[in-house]
Amino acid sequence: MLSIGDLSKRTGVKVPTIRYYEQMGLIEAAERSEGNQRRYERNDLERLAFIRHARDLGLDIPAIRELIALSQHPDLPCANADRIAADHLTAVREKIEKLKKLEHELERIISHCDGHSIEDCYVIRALSDHGLCEGEH
Repeated sequence: MLSIGDLSKRTGVKVPTIRYYEQMGLIEAAERSEGNQRRYERNDLERLAFIRHARDLGLDIPAIRELIALSQHPDLPCANADRIAADHLTAVREKIEKLKKLEHELERIISHCDGHSIEDCYVIRALSDHGLCEGEH
């Protein structure tokens, strides 16, 4: 049995986050010791490691909840798990495209700034007037 502190150390998940995941139903409510301390088993450690990795990859709670539910049925086809991952990949690629546009616009704004004082600063002017931007970002 592991205490919540041990579980935290072994997974790198902070104690308040473990409690939150418990409240959200992502991990089972822990058994309690006679001193009312939470006590976790190996399967809780594995589940928390799964959640942590999924969160590190940017998956949201509903997707993680669905993946956990799918993992309870090992004989089912994995099409739904694949769909969740593919949907997330699409969202990540969209974010990357937005970030590339943002990067380009910031590079452009910085390159146009040849002022020596804030009064002549293109960065300040561009941030004050969206019309000076090259496009939507």
